[in-house]
Amino acid sequence: MALSTLKARVIAATTEQPPADATVQAVAEDTNGSVPAQLHTSAQAEGDEAADMALSWLEQYGADFTKALPSHIDVKTFLSAVRASLPGLVHCTPASLRQALLTCARFGLVPDGRHAVIKREGKLAVFVPMAQGYVELMYRSGRVGSVHVGMVHEHDEWSYEPTAPSPLDFTHKPRVELSKKERGAPILAYAFCWLTSGVRSQVIVLNREDAEAIRDEYSQAYRRAQESGKADSFWHTDFDKMWAKSALRRLHKVVPMSAELVALAKADEAGDAGEVQIIHAPAEEAHLLAEADEAHERAEASQDPKASRVRPLPRKRSQPRRSTRQSRKGARR
Repeated sequence: MALSTLKARVIAATTEQPPADATVQAVAEDTNGSVPAQLHTSAQAEGDEAADMALSWLEQYGADFTKALPSHIDVKTFLSAVRASLPGLVHCTPASLRQALLTCARFGLVPDGRHAVIKREGKLAVFVPMAQGYVELMYRSGRVGSVHVGMVHEHDEWSYEPTAPSPLDFTHKPRVELSKKERGAPILAYAFCWLTSGVRSQVIVLNREDAEAIRDEYSQAYRRAQESGKADSFWHTDFDKMWAKSALRRLHKVVPMSAELVALAKADEAGDAGEVQIIHAPAEEAHLLAEADEAHERAEASQDPKASRVRPLPRKRSQPRRSTRQSRKGARR
């Protein structure tokens, strides 16, 4: 039986070094279905040991991460942040983990829990940009001077009067002298920014009911977690963070948009829907895109017991489909 989890694959990759020109498929996907018996035994490693092996496997593709990352982020710093989350990702398919990390790297975000997270969805790894990741990309647009996102608690001092002139339309004075319990539960999430021109943006204000409506309507990950009974989506485990992130997601629609910020929102939505994210990442090169498509196709097939009878997904061609058919007709003649 072919190995389909990262834990098993990394042992295969680190036990026997791949050729210098091997791609991720050659290391991560076992198309022959033959695996040495000792790998099945070794693949039982858990926790830190499995994470260390996974990190060693990822380091073999350091050149790809270096190429994807912006110059101000060192690949060692990036992989060090990845190391902390690897114990929870060892059952993910290698192809999906590499895609998720490449997507994260191409946006110049570090998966440190603040800017981004790599999350497990079944056997797939998913890149999830967090609120601070959206803030980071807003700053990079060059037209945003400062971004403010926060939560109003029950006993905070605040006012919201949309018809009043800016900045008097919204004020918030957190009661920081009180304990968390004394401040009370969060009642509003808000976000706004000051542009470099000195103008303040519209203030986005969401109450809990608004956040729940956004969750119920748009989050497929939440619905999947509900239906499976696992209740392990971020809406289940970190509701307040997703509440604040929703305010930022709405804010980016009313502030100057960069192509990178638009792409981040699309990658975020694709991940929530269980779709390939790397195609939305900026500056994607053709060979990496083709590799991601093929790796995703193989990863899906490895989960399906009827994979041998499933018709493979069409792949992107370098030439128009019509010219390909014409060349085949010519060959038959």
